[in-house]
Amino acid sequence: MPDEARVWIYPSNRPFLESELELIRDSLEQFIAQWTAHNQVLEASYDLPYNRFIVLAVNQKKVSASGCSIDTSVRFIQQLESEFELVLLDKMNVTFKQGDFLAHKPLDEFIKMAKARSVSGATIVFNNLVNTVGDYKHFWEVPVQDSWHSRFIK
Repeated sequence: MPDEARVWIYPSNRPFLESELELIRDSLEQFIAQWTAHNQVLEASYDLPYNRFIVLAVNQKKVSASGCSIDTSVRFIQQLESEFELVLLDKMNVTFKQGDFLAHKPLDEFIKMAKARSVSGATIVFNNLVNTVGDYKHFWEVPVQDSWHSRFIK
């Protein structure tokens, strides 16, 4: 996908199990193959970084994602949530690195951790608000001090 392609990032509340990965990939491939906007197939792809996130991308230079096609993708993500007992759409969570591990906490717990200095400006967080593939490549995994999360670090 080109750097200008649009992305949507869905963090999971837990890692995907090995037994789920193939099923999730199959579901994503089937969804992307039939994902359309105004009856035109979208040029789309996906990624499963860290077996913990679902990233959808659309090359908007070919066909732009419309409100209806975005709604369709959200319904698909809701189906995955239900089928695999995941939480993917709750934007009030923060995923961050703690050593070699990923932690996924509600925002209020992350704020408490910041106040207790359990996380610092150097802690790597995942900025799931990035909008393009280019930003995903360069600004998705960033130190707290370089993200919107910095407001919680004193």
